Amino acid sequence: MACSATPKIVHGPLPTSSLRSADKSDSSCKFMGPSSFFGSKSLNKKLFSVNKAVSSVGRRSAAVVAVSSDVVKEKKLKSSSSLSNLLITKEEGLVLYEDMILGRAFEDMCAQMYYRGKMFGFVHLYNGQEAVSTGFIKLLKKEDCVVSTYRDHVHALSKGVPARQVMSELFGKTTGCCRGQGGSMHMFSKEHNVLGGFAFIGEGIPVATGAAFTSKYKREVFKEDCDEVTLAFFGDGTCNNGQFFECLNMAALWKLPIVFVVENNLWAIGMSHLRSTSDPEIWKKGPAFGMPGVHVDGMDVLKVREVAKEAVGRARRGEGPTLVECETYRFRGHSLADPDELRDPAEKAHYATRDPIAALKKYILENNLASEADLKAIEKKIDEELEEAVEFAEESPVPARSQLLENVFADPKGFGIGPDGRYRCEDPKFTEGTAQV
Repeated sequence: MACSATPKIVHGPLPTSSLRSADKSDSSCKFMGPSSFFGSKSLNKKLFSVNKAVSSVGRRSAAVVAVSSDVVKEKKLKSSSSLSNLLITKEEGLVLYEDMILGRAFEDMCAQMYYRGKMFGFVHLYNGQEAVSTGFIKLLKKEDCVVSTYRDHVHALSKGVPARQVMSELFGKTTGCCRGQGGSMHMFSKEHNVLGGFAFIGEGIPVATGAAFTSKYKREVFKEDCDEVTLAFFGDGTCNNGQFFECLNMAALWKLPIVFVVENNLWAIGMSHLRSTSDPEIWKKGPAFGMPGVHVDGMDVLKVREVAKEAVGRARRGEGPTLVECETYRFRGHSLADPDELRDPAEKAHYATRDPIAALKKYILENNLASEADLKAIEKKIDEELEEAVEFAEESPVPARSQLLENVFADPKGFGIGPDGRYRCEDPKFTEGTAQV
């Protein structure tokens, strides 16, 4: 989305029509903060500046500065003269495209399996928001951590959890990434440092803050060579929750290596974001705690990726946290049990024209990064991978009854499950308080 590269000092709230990023060309990326966020590059220095002032009591105050990043636009203007000025290489483009196709196709397959009775409970799909997961997570190292929400399937896939493990978890099978005990809203993988999906909003933010503290502690106290970064994903509805503010404060106070990623899809179940908060521009909350706040068009994976590079880089260099608001849109209802009758059909149709996968495909083809045949081959590969994942999940065994209390207690053999493999609670002496523990 084209926009001016001239900083604008805004004395008061910015306009907040119902479709901010869609209707306003200058909102593809905004920055606000008491220190320069994109300060590491000469281009970014030109684009992002902040007026600072020091009050009589020594507290910092900063004017609200809204800047359109056009890192993306300026690079696009140069791209016609040299391939080296493209935002991505061919290899990067194909990785991004494959990850987004995997996320979309996986969720579509989930819908099929859910309506065929293969999955139970609430299943929340990620269709439409793929640019956020791909734009951020594909920049991470294996050692970096990701903390998600109840809409967590695609975050796990982007971080490298095999599709067959995620599908098996949704089927409630022992071959799932949580051995069938987590289900749709609780994806976890120690191997891939996916620290869980969380059913209640805000639950994951303190966990992510703790993970970031662990990284800092290992580096500064144990003197380990540790530059691990944590990403905390959550939605717009969570940003009115106390845990959000408490963790922003702690992260800024201790300069933790964390990026708070708000996936603002404009709706918290059936509540419009504009009706639920006093200032709908979530990115503005970052500077209140001393960290940069950035707004980016979450329907454009290349714009998300540019912002993510800077935010992740800051965290990895020990420069502290960043709050990034990605304005995106979900193409399905809140969950597969939601008939999606509350959102305006015109709004849904509008965002359907801004499909992030279609936008990336267009960029790849127009810049000759790959051919239509290359992209078709990726789509075919993903289709085969998902067919195999479903077959694997269907053939996998369900958990044994003895697994029920495993991973509930710190020492299951000492309390939850006895040495003979039977439940302690089945021992008559247990309820009498005389069982040997």
